[in-house]
Amino acid sequence: MANTKSAIKAIRVAKRRHVINTRTKRALKSAQKAVKKAVASADKKNSKELLDKAYQDIDKAAKKNVIHKNAASRYKSKIARAVNKIA
Repeated sequence: MANTKSAIKAIRVAKRRHVINTRTKRALKSAQKAVKKAVASADKKNSKELLDKAYQDIDKAAKKNVIHKNAASRYKSKIARAVNKIA
């Protein structure tokens, strides 16, 4: 257990950040899955809309340093290629 006041505060902050980071990652993964599902069903219009939402979630995660910016670019590229295949 933490001994100092600052260490106790650091634990509190880490718990709060963990919740926020987990929420951001979950939104990121669910957005990617939604795009993949729309691509699998060959739904062009819906997949383009979901692609925009996924881009937003990916950019937010990168901005908050939940994921690395190059990982964000990789994710965006991967789902964009999938959407372009059916378009």
